[in-house]
Amino acid sequence: MDRSRPGGHRTCAAIALGAVLAAAPGGVRADDAVVPYRVVGDEIPEPLAGLTGDPTRGRAIAAGREGNCLACHRLPIPEEEFHGDVGPDLAQVGDRLSQGQLRLRLVDPKRVKEDTVMPAFHVVDRLERVAQRYRGRPILGAQQVEDVVAYLRTLGHAGGGGAR
Repeated sequence: MDRSRPGGHRTCAAIALGAVLAAAPGGVRADDAVVPYRVVGDEIPEPLAGLTGDPTRGRAIAAGREGNCLACHRLPIPEEEFHGDVGPDLAQVGDRLSQGQLRLRLVDPKRVKEDTVMPAFHVVDRLERVAQRYRGRPILGAQQVEDVVAYLRTLGHAGGGGAR
């Protein structure tokens, strides 16, 4: 990506989001509708719909086309050749952010940083330039969000996320 070009980050984010949407069977891969959640400070403290995440499924979502996290982030997934550099390296994210903080950053990252290029994975309103066939459907369902959160929490010192 050419960082000297104005809008270069936005272009990369648009390409990454487009890849997420286009790659999923039938368009957006959402197993359920957006579920209600409560934001407290900089986090969503309770799991979406009271669900428990599975880190193995979360890793697969992050590495695969459902989440497409590698389009913008570096992750400790050595078998995947290409890692992005638009977003932060997530290798130690489990030590830096709590479950609730990770959850908000996946669900609605603009609530944390207004000018982020990261797509909202579990929001359907306040979005711009969404094709008609994708409107009203989240990129990831509640279970998928919780799975990715569970995986990201495992990332930290010696492979374990810090307790927060």
